[in-house]
Amino acid sequence: MAIPDRLRSSDLLPLWKELHRRFSSGAAVSRVTLSGLGEHHRAALADLLGMDRYPPSTLTIAVVRLDAVLGEAAGCDTRTATEAIIGPIGDRAAERRDRERERAALWSWLAGHPVVAAEPALLDWVADVRRRGLVAGSLEDTRSMLEQVLSVLVALPADGRPLAAFANDALGDPHALDAGRRVSGAVMKALASLYGIAPPGDASERRALWERAGVACDSLSTTVLVAGLRPSGSGPLARSLNLWADAGQASVVTLAQLVEAPGLEGVGSSVWVTENPTIVALAVERLGERCPPMVCSSGWPNSAAVRLLRGLAASGHTLRYHGDFDGEGLRIAAYVMARTGALPWRMSVADYLTALADASGPFSPAGRVSDSPWDTELARSLATHDVAIAEEAMAECLLGDLERAAGNVGNPA
Repeated sequence: MAIPDRLRSSDLLPLWKELHRRFSSGAAVSRVTLSGLGEHHRAALADLLGMDRYPPSTLTIAVVRLDAVLGEAAGCDTRTATEAIIGPIGDRAAERRDRERERAALWSWLAGHPVVAAEPALLDWVADVRRRGLVAGSLEDTRSMLEQVLSVLVALPADGRPLAAFANDALGDPHALDAGRRVSGAVMKALASLYGIAPPGDASERRALWERAGVACDSLSTTVLVAGLRPSGSGPLARSLNLWADAGQASVVTLAQLVEAPGLEGVGSSVWVTENPTIVALAVERLGERCPPMVCSSGWPNSAAVRLLRGLAASGHTLRYHGDFDGEGLRIAAYVMARTGALPWRMSVADYLTALADASGPFSPAGRVSDSPWDTELARSLATHDVAIAEEAMAECLLGDLERAAGNVGNPA
């Protein structure tokens, strides 16, 4: 559109800029106010508006008046002239709404991600990420960073490899998880949330957290307690496990042995997984060489326990997990089920309420309770009653299941 040169005068620039700003707000504009006008600006405005004297330094102009003037001078309305002189008029309100929808979609995606859904303890980390806002104000950069963090969480616990090797495998960059990197810091906070501890504050605490997640850990001192495992095969691990099972004894397997073992097949249809070593000890004491296949996570499972359980699951064995009925016990159970595909064993709300009815005090509080994805009512009930039931308190019930498994009577759901 041809706009007369006199309308493009720099003396009228304050008018066009203010109109452009107001139109770009997305709101209806009926008038604009200009302030701090110099004498040359006032002269230009007087000429534009056909005034017989200079306006004051602060002036409010109705848009309908400008529409009439510009209709005669340029054959267009105020908005069209403003856009022709200053540039395209946006809609900041609509743009803000679009950004808000995109941010809401990002946080919804993160909260509903399968990793978070399977391990609800990570919701505290999700809330912290949301409070901190976008990385450098960018939705794309934030999503990219979060996708990397989730990729790392899926790959943990590691099998004792150095951090650089693990980072290269998980993210394609051996330095991606170095201290000071944004992704590394986010992973540390996510792991701290998962384990229910404070984020690491120095290098030694970061190393300890990485080691807890199986990165750069000692493959000889990282072990898992087992009983009743009789894998087929003639390798040294299979032979030794069969010897201990036949002797009615529990045994300890190192991460190094599991790394070297070709696989553990033929163990049995079900493998019974407990959180506490006491249950394994009681099972061995009562059942001896008849003890069915058992693995103990010993609290939060280390990389040896997860590697063994994943290997057993991959070989077609059904994993059945039981742990403490308290806040941390639920987080550990969710972690084990998410990382290994284990099924819950006596871990329903009905099991908790039965154990609670049979229990006698003094009682310990449940602690911080996260959701229980396998039974949503369990977490609610545990939080309501705020009474922890240790796995050992259910020993007789669990041993009864193991006795039936040893006698091939059938496996409970």
